[in-house]
Amino acid sequence: MAACTTAPGIGVRGWPATSRVAPRGAIPRGPLRGTRVTPATHQSRRRVCLGVLALGVVVVAARAGVALGGSPLAAPERRPASSSTVVARPGDTLWAIVSRLAPGEDPRPLVDELVAQRGTATLQPGERIRLPG
Repeated sequence: MAACTTAPGIGVRGWPATSRVAPRGAIPRGPLRGTRVTPATHQSRRRVCLGVLALGVVVVAARAGVALGGSPLAAPERRPASSSTVVARPGDTLWAIVSRLAPGEDPRPLVDELVAQRGTATLQPGERIRLPG
């Protein structure tokens, strides 16, 4: 009687298998894996990306403009073209009103102009003062 024995060797897997490969159909897939993107979806995604990119360029340009000197309309030496009216409060002076309205400017020229226009520097509470434009 002849006996035939086999032993694991080169190219033969031993028992138990050290790695198992799942069948192709059993691989779980997410909602975007394995599906094709339609041309319309691709185009809408491209538009969204370009919109975000354009918005980023605008924000960066605005930041650079502010860093390089800001808007010429925001310069402190400019005042509105129209004249405005201020109501004097108790304890107010022309100097205090002008300093409050234009904190970064020298108040002397405007105070001198107001005194010349009104004829006096004294104020009464509740008095309306028309500031020149």
